[in-house]
Amino acid sequence: TSVAIDVESKALVEPENERNATIVEVRHPSFKNEAKLHRGSALKQVIAAFVANLGTINTGLVFGFSAVAIPQLEDADSFIKIDDEQASWIASLSSITTPIGCILSGYLMDLIGRKRTLIITEIPLIIGWLLISTSRTVETIYVGRLFVGLGSGMVGAPARVYTGEVTQPHLRGMLSAVASVGVSLGVTIEYALGAVVTWTVLAGISAAIPILALILIIFMPETPNWLLNHGRTEEAKEALKKFRGETCDVDKEMDDLLNFAAKNNVAQLSGFKETVRALTSPAALKPFAILFTYFGIYQFSGVNPVTFYAVQVFQESGAEMNKYLATVILGIVRLLSTIAACISLRRCGRRPLTLISAIGCGLTMIGLGSYMYARTGWMAEGVQPTATWFPVACIFIFTIASTLGYLVVPWVMIGEVYPTQVKLFTSTIPITTHFTLTRKYVFMSISLCPDVLIIHPACSFGIHS
Repeated sequence: TSVAIDVESKALVEPENERNATIVEVRHPSFKNEAKLHRGSALKQVIAAFVANLGTINTGLVFGFSAVAIPQLEDADSFIKIDDEQASWIASLSSITTPIGCILSGYLMDLIGRKRTLIITEIPLIIGWLLISTSRTVETIYVGRLFVGLGSGMVGAPARVYTGEVTQPHLRGMLSAVASVGVSLGVTIEYALGAVVTWTVLAGISAAIPILALILIIFMPETPNWLLNHGRTEEAKEALKKFRGETCDVDKEMDDLLNFAAKNNVAQLSGFKETVRALTSPAALKPFAILFTYFGIYQFSGVNPVTFYAVQVFQESGAEMNKYLATVILGIVRLLSTIAACISLRRCGRRPLTLISAIGCGLTMIGLGSYMYARTGWMAEGVQPTATWFPVACIFIFTIASTLGYLVVPWVMIGEVYPTQVKLFTSTIPITTHFTLTRKYVFMSISLCPDVLIIHPACSFGIHS
């Protein structure tokens, strides 16, 4: 409320005598209290996001496992002998079933709810890790990788949707990026443990994460949005109270959710024509095109090949640093960069972080490709390579740059840009395409003809740039 006050007497003045008075803004204390009343417990929302995204750590475990397991399997003392082609299948086979998991989870999320879908996702992960841990043939490893790939594909979308639906706007952006932190944490765990334990023990330890996630998610409520969309208003209100805390007045937020549902006509798409019409509307096609392109650029930037083959990449680069130590440090750098990206999302926005990723990844891959090309010439002439620190620096800077944008921004945007009515359909398509390209691109990268193998590292990094 604006009022006029005489500076000397500190008394209120009449409107006609305001010329020589000071206009000040007086805000009633109840406004601030009201804002606090509608802002729920941050701790409860953080816990909900953590539990929902605990399963995403498995995605990082799946990514990082091949980087440390393949060198052990290729060792002369390994009880399972593998060749280069079998190594490529171990690294990328999980990506075959990951798209299936993405599609399946999108269907299950709407049918049985976000919570039950998260519970189901942990089952193939547990089965897969136990199969790998007890395997005595490469074929059993293949089957295990198919199972963990299926679980990894299933967990991504429901974890992010659950987080987006149970958190308030001031926390949503940061907590939606927790999934990316989970992936980076999983990669770091595999890199660190893989340097000191065998691949069978590593797989057994990895099974503990989905078991823990399965137990914790059982005690979490279903999201209010899903309950509202299925006509369970009272249950939705009770769930909202659990996510916001006892001191939060959830009536206003419930009214907002109900009004939003009515305004946007958030009803289940019953017919084929209705579904096609909703999917082909400009409101759905524009964000779909943006994210489809984003995931394509992310995939071909070289992030996944570097992650899957981190140990071999350091070995091939000719770096003097111990390849396992370098890989562990790389995982830690990736984790810290992901956390920094989550914090930066609120301050910097999506576009600046994307530009940092694009420029950083491009320049470092050009530098790494150029060095590998020069190194090939040096080796052919019998000259000892110099500046062996340079490829290591390129790989680390590449990881930081890619993590700040490519590994965080598109996953957060999935929960922000799609209309509610088609979110489940459209959010799974870019993710499915992303993991399909993972399989094709990684396999292509390590399946070049033998006669070009000598220049493959330089060509590969050049293509990534």
